[in-house]
Amino acid sequence: MAQTLEMSFQNEAGRIARILIPDPRQDLTPQDIQPVMDLVVSKNIFSTSGGDIVKALGARILIRDAVEIIPRE
Repeated sequence: MAQTLEMSFQNEAGRIARILIPDPRQDLTPQDIQPVMDLVVSKNIFSTSGGDIVKALGARILIRDAVEIIPRE
């Protein structure tokens, strides 16, 4: 199963912007992630189509599982 860390932020337009990180460490805690999200906001290192990121909203681990129905040749 593939895992992705999804961090959600609010931009200046009030829309949600997401940063996706594939294959995160298995032992991540809120104490690991929150300082990184705060850094993204405080250093203004990303810009979105709705303007700068202004607020950290949350983070979650997405787990994806795929089942082959017709195998690739």
